[in-house]
Amino acid sequence: MFSLNSLPSLADGIGNVGGFPDAVRNGKPMTGFRFRYEDVNQGSSNNLKEAHAFTVRSLLGWQTATWHNLSMGVQFIGVTDLNDDFNDKKWNVNASGKSGYAVVQDPNYYNLNQLYLDWTALPNTKIRLGQQSLKLDNVRFIGNVEFRQVMQVFNGLTVENKSVANTDLLVGYYTDYRKATTAQKLNDDTAILHANYHLSPSENLTAYAYWYDTNNGKFAITGSANPSGLVDLSNHTVGLRADGSRPIAPHWKVLYTAEYAKQNAISSGDANIKAHYYKLGLGLAKDNWYLRADQEMLSSNDGLYAFQTPLGTNHLFQGWVDKFAASNPVQGLKDSYLSAGAKWQDFNFMTEYHWFDADQDFSTGVGQGHHYGKEWDVSVTYAYSKQSSAKLEYATFNEGDYYLGASSATRYRNTQKLWLTTNYNF
Repeated sequence: MFSLNSLPSLADGIGNVGGFPDAVRNGKPMTGFRFRYEDVNQGSSNNLKEAHAFTVRSLLGWQTATWHNLSMGVQFIGVTDLNDDFNDKKWNVNASGKSGYAVVQDPNYYNLNQLYLDWTALPNTKIRLGQQSLKLDNVRFIGNVEFRQVMQVFNGLTVENKSVANTDLLVGYYTDYRKATTAQKLNDDTAILHANYHLSPSENLTAYAYWYDTNNGKFAITGSANPSGLVDLSNHTVGLRADGSRPIAPHWKVLYTAEYAKQNAISSGDANIKAHYYKLGLGLAKDNWYLRADQEMLSSNDGLYAFQTPLGTNHLFQGWVDKFAASNPVQGLKDSYLSAGAKWQDFNFMTEYHWFDADQDFSTGVGQGHHYGKEWDVSVTYAYSKQSSAKLEYATFNEGDYYLGASSATRYRNTQKLWLTTNYNF
């Protein structure tokens, strides 16, 4: 399912009001504050100091009620670094000069975050124009990278329609976007066709097509066959996804996911862009706990290119340490993992264990093994109230036999990360 981040939907009931001042007064806040401590320890394998990052994100904004079928949202963002013991990897060539530390990619940043106009005059339809947060399905392909302090936002037009029974339709076109690194990607055209059919209240069948035409530079891919390591990533991705939970007995549910997508070059895209994606998962849930097993494959095109997700919220996938968040290695990536979770009173517990392997044999001399590594992730969240929460997360990645013979630039080194996050949303 898709959502336009934390904003009123067609069913929210914020109707037409007497005048524009009333529309402003009867609106909803888009305001929240998040404090985070992040620790990154890569040992002594790459001569980087352990990172200790204290940062605060402030979101200040307001969504008006509807007035003559129009409403407006405006939101500002401020990210403040409270110390200097980490490399914020600011996109403009690491201007902070903290390259001796491990990376925590949350630079100081103050800017407009969202500014858009909604029009709802057509039945069962909402049209949004402007700079906006966008999340589709499980945010694997299109997301707002909410985990990082700077959100990813898109500038363009979104049309949402619910005229067909049990079906959500979305069409979008975006001329540029801002990455979570704060980099502005101008003239990078993205087009979306998305249809979600509700098989039941807890099950969905989704079809999608995404066009990404990057006209503003190239994309760095680990192990790229291109001598520069940079690839024009203009591509077209088409896929189908079935996902949900089905009751099988009182208190018991079966969890399942089946998804397949194909990615090919468009426009000036690299000729080697030809890869596929699949995800298969199965699990059980009883009351407030679940256990499931999944496998996700981002395939390789004979070691020349691997399936990429440049607009997704990649932190949520392939382990929380983010070894593969920037790009997938050209040998491809098969992620087999177990996950479990439970809720007890106001606490939520979650854990994952990942095995990372290549799709393509390492015959290019980049490495001598087939196994990138393993990772264990665990978190606990405590909800103080509907508006506030605290979360403790830990992740550890152990390098596999891939590193044998690999250059230092392409190694996936042993890494441990710890996060402590508190949130307050109005």
